[in-house]
Amino acid sequence: MKLPSDNIKKGIERTPNLSLLYALGLTKEEISRPIIGVVSSFSEIVPGHMHLDKIAQAVKDGIRAAGGTPIMFPAIAVCDGIAMGHIGMKYSLVSRDLIADSTEAMAIAHQFDGLVMIPNCDKNVPGLLMAAARVNIPTIFCAGGPMLAGHLKDGRRTCLSHMFEAVGAYHAGKLDEAGVDDYTENACPSCGSCSGMYTANSMNCLTEAIGMSLRGNGTIPAPYSARIRLAKLTGMKIMELVEKNIRPRDIMTEKAFKNAEAVDMALGCSTNTMLHIPAIAHEAGVKINLTDANNISAKTPNLCHLAPAGETFMEDLDRAGGVYAVMSELDKRGLIYTDLITATGKTIAENLRGVENLDTNIIRPIDNPFMQTGGIAVLTGNLAPDGCVVKRSAVAPEMMKHSGKARVFNSEDDAIKAIYAREINAGDVVVIRYEGPKGGPGMREMLNPTSAICGMGLDTSVALITDGRFSGATRGASIGHVSPEAASGGNIALVEEGDIIEIDIDNCKINLKVSDDELQKRRANWKALEPKIKTGYLARYARLVSSADKGAILE
Repeated sequence: MKLPSDNIKKGIERTPNLSLLYALGLTKEEISRPIIGVVSSFSEIVPGHMHLDKIAQAVKDGIRAAGGTPIMFPAIAVCDGIAMGHIGMKYSLVSRDLIADSTEAMAIAHQFDGLVMIPNCDKNVPGLLMAAARVNIPTIFCAGGPMLAGHLKDGRRTCLSHMFEAVGAYHAGKLDEAGVDDYTENACPSCGSCSGMYTANSMNCLTEAIGMSLRGNGTIPAPYSARIRLAKLTGMKIMELVEKNIRPRDIMTEKAFKNAEAVDMALGCSTNTMLHIPAIAHEAGVKINLTDANNISAKTPNLCHLAPAGETFMEDLDRAGGVYAVMSELDKRGLIYTDLITATGKTIAENLRGVENLDTNIIRPIDNPFMQTGGIAVLTGNLAPDGCVVKRSAVAPEMMKHSGKARVFNSEDDAIKAIYAREINAGDVVVIRYEGPKGGPGMREMLNPTSAICGMGLDTSVALITDGRFSGATRGASIGHVSPEAASGGNIALVEEGDIIEIDIDNCKINLKVSDDELQKRRANWKALEPKIKTGYLARYARLVSSADKGAILE
């Protein structure tokens, strides 16, 4: 079988290329083997990535053990928690496309025979999945794994979402500085992606569900030695995928993406998956409509309530059987396709053989779910004709239907000031606009204002709507990805202070109670705001990015 690396090492014409492989210190024996790119996202600034050098070394050991030659190259990653609440968050979502583009460039320029992707955090995982689909050579993933839950001084378990809410509690006078310090020092106790079902863990679990990794990729905690063993096995497995020529687009089919959405609904994943799944599918040549999620949600029960929806964490999900146990429950009702090939070299049906749900408190049985419908809902109406997204499983029952007066802000910064100044009252609907993919630019996550609302005790009486997005750590009636966005002239740009907004999550509706005639008058007087950033990568991104309902892909 001819391999891509033959293009850089075989024939007289390729001897100049070959000489540079010798310059790397490779022997003839190493060069003769399949050359596997190990894409490591290691860095010293991201807690979820600080240990990936060890994961990468274990992957390389596995590749060598199975007869391959590993060659490592880097991928960037932004820590959303560190970037939160300031200009740095504008660079979070946009990094996804930088990761995909740079990985494509490295993989094709150097003619690797296969790839092992080692991501862990929010945009790094979908960015590498996009690259895998685009490059389409045998590829497998081994993430760094989730962080362990923290423990406060009184023994209560805690996590990053509690940390952000503690700030709101402090501003509400419900927590003193010593209490905030307790959270600060204990919320994030280890390396790994933050310990709840936030975006990073959501995407690592969905990587497993879609078939691009071995079992445990999404749930084995980062500090566990089982994670190192998984990395070695992943390195061995890529050699089988190269031999059998099993490629990402063989795995990432339309049915596989539907499986991912079903598992998404059952797990109660981050709303950011509604950006990333369409973007990854686009690279694989599969079209995903945002509103299709409601059809899957309508028949897929929500089986897990991990933080921020509940008080359990990723280590608990792993102990209960992980993603495969969730898929096994879904399979009992025929809610997933099981005849699909995966990166294990086997079908999903073969992978699920003998899998058990080991804790029905963590993973509810299919006949006794937390909710009869999935964890995410896509709402439509005159405020969001092309859709918007809410994590239904993390909304208080009394907020599933809500009507209130709009409190309108043209940036996250203005909104957070008003929340901390106690200018938001029970019943209000906070509207934050011009924070979408184009208007932000970069579609910042709104964890600070949503956590402030929760921390101040307003999560059961105040809704928040934005054309930006939310962290997976967000809970409450937080509705994001409003499309079209304000910067593109969407109706969210026409909302005025005091307008009534009606939200009906169960029926997937969101409407601005303003007549069509009045909206037309407002549109005639509307003027787009000046771009917030006019130079550099963000300015280029704003010119190229599509709307959130299309996955904020670059067109």
